[in-house]
Amino acid sequence: MSKLHLLSVSQLTKQAVLSYILKATQMKNLGPQILFPDKTLVNMFYEPSTRTSCSFQAAAFKMGCKVISITDKYSSVEKGESLEDTIKTLNCYGDAIVLRHSAKGSAEKAASVSKIPVINAGDGNGEHPTQALLDIFTIHDELSARGIDLDSETRPPLTVTFLGDLKNSRTIHSLIHILALFPKMRFVYVCPPSLEMPEEITRKIGTLDNCVQQEGFSLIDAVSQTDVLYVTRIQKERFASEREYFTVVLNREHQEKYCVDRAIMERAKANAIVMHPLPRLTEIATEIDDDPRAVYFKQVENGVYMRMAILEKIFSL
Repeated sequence: MSKLHLLSVSQLTKQAVLSYILKATQMKNLGPQILFPDKTLVNMFYEPSTRTSCSFQAAAFKMGCKVISITDKYSSVEKGESLEDTIKTLNCYGDAIVLRHSAKGSAEKAASVSKIPVINAGDGNGEHPTQALLDIFTIHDELSARGIDLDSETRPPLTVTFLGDLKNSRTIHSLIHILALFPKMRFVYVCPPSLEMPEEITRKIGTLDNCVQQEGFSLIDAVSQTDVLYVTRIQKERFASEREYFTVVLNREHQEKYCVDRAIMERAKANAIVMHPLPRLTEIATEIDDDPRAVYFKQVENGVYMRMAILEKIFSL
């Protein structure tokens, strides 16, 4: 895979991840040291986005870049234009493309015809590598503030509990592979029936000596052991029908079993952190937003710094 593009976390070594964390930290503390006023970033979003789209725009503006932002509703995609032709066209207008698309594998398809860097901003239920990078930056930052070294071989095992739609969450699919680069990881899976982590992921993680996987826990039981609670919504847009979706989420059992509220947080560790890629629905109660362990809006802020780091690397090649 060409270093020109950022398509998958499989491209990233632990050293590369730590380098991104260091650069994002510098962006957070010092701001950009290099500006790119001659560069134009093209944001091409086939699916709705608030945080990813806006944070890439904000990052580009802070780096001195120009930005072109379009959606499928305001492009020739509405007329039936293929992804490949759209990407070839956008090559004429910018120096890098941020692409979100509903189809898994779309970023690789785009990169195959693009002469400029393609950044995968989410491809269906596949991956979301830039979200995973901002997530690992947040985890590193928050654990460091609690005296925990993410990369230490001597620290106790770190328990990360993934809660929600593990089948369709591209953020989790990317983040777990980055976390697996670090020592002594324990992954706990808590999800409604039929929304389990894909077997291809659990099989790969299962081959690693530094990782343990566990399932069958309830949220109530898991939270007291958890260092990082990563919550994700049930993704309505990935279901075959609204009926199927509502069968999963609109029942009392779901609300009691898979939602984080004040009662759940009373069972959580004092130095735990609660994360969510957002948007949230009912899976995290707003009553815990002021809990210092809730860091999901810090994730939003950190997204700008990490995407500044990503743009600097891509535009410096």
